[in-house]
This record gives sequence, C-alpha cells and structure tokens, in this order.
Amino acid sequence: MKNNILKLSILFISLAFWSCDDELNDLQPFTEGNPETFFNSVSSFQNGVDGIYSQFYNYYASAGSGMQGIPDILSDNVVLVQTGRTSNELYYDYRYQANNAGALTLWWSEAYEAINAANLVIGQIDNLPDGPEKDNILGQALAGRALAHFDLAKTYAKIPTQSADANGSNGIVYVKVEDGDTGDPFAQPARETVQSNYTEIIGDLVRASTLIADSNSEGRLDRNAVFGLLSRVYLYNGEWQNAINAADQVSTSLAAGTSLIDVYEDTTNDGIVVEFSVNTSSEANFANVGVLYSQSNASATISEYAVEFAFFNSIDINDLRRNVIQFVGTNQGNDYNAIRKFLGEAGQVNGRVDIKVMRAAEVLLNKAEAQFNLNQEAAALTTLDQLRTNRFTTFTGGESGQALEDAIQFNRRVELCFEGHRFYDIKRRGESVQRSANGDIIDGSGTPAEVQTLPAGDNRFQLPIPIAEINANPNMAQNDGY
Repeated sequence: MKNNILKLSILFISLAFWSCDDELNDLQPFTEGNPETFFNSVSSFQNGVDGIYSQFYNYYASAGSGMQGIPDILSDNVVLVQTGRTSNELYYDYRYQANNAGALTLWWSEAYEAINAANLVIGQIDNLPDGPEKDNILGQALAGRALAHFDLAKTYAKIPTQSADANGSNGIVYVKVEDGDTGDPFAQPARETVQSNYTEIIGDLVRASTLIADSNSEGRLDRNAVFGLLSRVYLYNGEWQNAINAADQVSTSLAAGTSLIDVYEDTTNDGIVVEFSVNTSSEANFANVGVLYSQSNASATISEYAVEFAFFNSIDINDLRRNVIQFVGTNQGNDYNAIRKFLGEAGQVNGRVDIKVMRAAEVLLNKAEAQFNLNQEAAALTTLDQLRTNRFTTFTGGESGQALEDAIQFNRRVELCFEGHRFYDIKRRGESVQRSANGDIIDGSGTPAEVQTLPAGDNRFQLPIPIAEINANPNMAQNDGY
C-alpha cells in the first residue's frame, strides 16, 4: 500500500525565520536549480508538490518525535513506561523550553520548508497552460500550504476557541506568495494574530477546494481531503455550521469496525481521507512513526509509553476499537497495556506505517460536535450513532444534554487516540490536562506521571518558538512564559 513519491530537491529560499537547512534525502531530480526554469511541465510541478508531502512525512513521523504522537504524550492518554528509554520525557513532564532540541525545532523548520515548497510551486504556476492539470497542481499546493500553517498555528499559538483572548493573540507568520509571485527572500516578518492566521488558512483551503481533483494517487491530497481539513479547521475556529457543511462534502466511507486493524497495518486504505505514505524507494531514510510508542523485537515489547490504565478500562468491552488500541506487551518481567496502533505492517513490529492524518471517523466526529454546539442534539446523536453503529457490537445510546456532549468527546478520544489529536482537543476546548494517579504496569500499579495536571490557560499549551528562530529574526516575539 505504499506510494512511491519522488522527492524534489528545490533551491529553498533562505528566509530569516527558517532555522533549519537540512536537505531531503535521495534528492530527485536535482540538488540545486532555478524554479523558474525547472517548473516547465505537469510532471515537474507534481514533483514539486510531492516535495511538500515529503516534508509532511518528516515532521509527522520523524525520529520518534513526530506530530503523530507527541500530542498524545502531552495529554492524558498515555503513561511513561519505566523500563523503556524514557524518550520524549521532556514533553511528558512539560519541561520543554525554547532551547530544547527535538520536536520543537523539527516541527517548526519542516513545516516552513513544506510551505516554501508550496510557495515555489504557486509562484511559478503560470508556466502551465490553463486547464484541469494546472488547477489540480495549484489546489494541492494551496492545501499543503494551509495544512502546514495550521499545524504551526495550533502548536505555537492559541486556538480560537481556547479562550476569549485567543483571536487577538500572537499567531504565527503566514508565508504566502500569489500566483506568479516569488516573495521576498530577505523578509524578517513579525507574528500575525491568530484570527489572521485562520482567515488565511481557510482562504487557501476554500480556494483549493475549487481547483483540486476529485481524486489523486495514494498519499496525495484531493477534494475529500480538502473538505475534511476544512471541517477540522472550522471546528477549531468555532464556525460550527461551516464545519458541518464541509463534513457533508466528504464522501469517504467509514472503515468497518471489524477491519480497523487492517487500516493500521496498511493492508487497506478504507476510511482514509488524508494519508502521507512511506517512500518505498528509500524507506531507510524515514523514521518509523511507531517507535515513539515502542520498540519491539522477537522476545520483548520495549514500550516507551503505555495506554493509560483508567482510559483503557473505560472503553466498553463491546467496543471493537479495544483490540486496535491495546495489546499485552511484556518486558523485564512486567506486562503493559502496549499501544497497538502503528506497531507495523502485517507481521511486522518495526513501526513503519503510513501516517493517518485524517479518517472519515474524525469527519463525523467534527460534524457531531459542531451540531451539538448549535443545539442540534437530535442531529448530533444521529451523526454520533453513524460511528457507534460501526464500532460497537452493541451499545445503548440515546443520550441528550451533557451526557451527549460527553459521549461525543469520549468517542473522539477513543477513535483518535495515539494519532496526534488529544492535546489539541483539550487545548481548543479550553480544558485542563488531568492525568490519573495510575502507574505504567498493566494493572495500574507502577510509577504514575510526575506532573498530573496542566491547568487550562497554562502557557505551556503554546509550545515555545525555537531559540534559533528568535535569534535569527529580531521581529519574532517569543511566547509568554519562555
């Protein structure tokens, strides 16, 4: 189920606020070049767009510090396993600072390199004749630019629904060029507001939705992907009806509950709306997303993080997702609630699988939450039950009021756990991270989290801007508290 993506090595423009100059591995088709002369055919433009996807894979999965997993480590879904390597404990204990290496620098630099790649494509798009192929290239680049900015904004800035002051607070720099423009390579821009960021993100996605093809090959964005992302961004922005409308445009069907494990083992793409694929031509160059949670071998499962005891045991025995979430992992004589998602392809335990950025299940949950927020309880229950009918052998349902909202949020937590959502869901709802006193061993004994609460409004919900960025750009303001 892998998609061979040619990785374009383009001449990255050196904007002052890009603090990382690492190059893509196995650069094709050249290592340096002038985009004005290189972008001269549909295939060369698609190579440029595929360079955006490579950057996404880099920061969603890279080096065990990817965006696919760190947000769960920052939340209440996992507990640090003491017999593991204690990797990413810096994030688990909320001790990250501007000068820390790892995810902070990686996410920032790789996201802006994805944006740069998108802008190079957009800036030269008029080299192509008008028509569906040009539109599809431009649509992919606009959607990629929007997604990278959204990832940055939700991480390094407040989320609009998080607090009353969020929209007017510092966002991130939205770097964009218009069609045929090349931008200013020497700019040292200041941060914009959160409100401005979301206006730009939505603008790029809405425009992309009018251009992008109904379907593209595996690992690439298409019309369903754009509307799925719009349902997420509108939800984060508190635009409930627009979130519903966008969700209704997504035609991807749910994966059957009985075959969910096949989705995570890359045997099927059922229910996938957005996915970034391992490049089979150079898989050794890619980190394995699953190693963030465990490193398994023939004799042991060396868990880094286990499913939190109370969370796992709150999942109904009739919920088909239990077997997708957990398996019993044994190491040094202890059993753990090891994380099954992203363990590997069928028969593998190397953690090398495609990145499930969005699934049809999330789109339904976005819609259900938005409907509830508009006091459309009957509709919200119907939408939630579309998911639950597929995920349970039997369930009661029929909730209303607070019980319905709780059911929507709990099913969101279960459905999307370990896929990089939980911290952002707590953050956007203005809630606190509240961990239990349970430990890491399978029965809840062992060592609990050192930090059990991250209060709502704490500055650590906004990760610090990397220090290299602050040093490089005198106009870049650091987040409060760092």
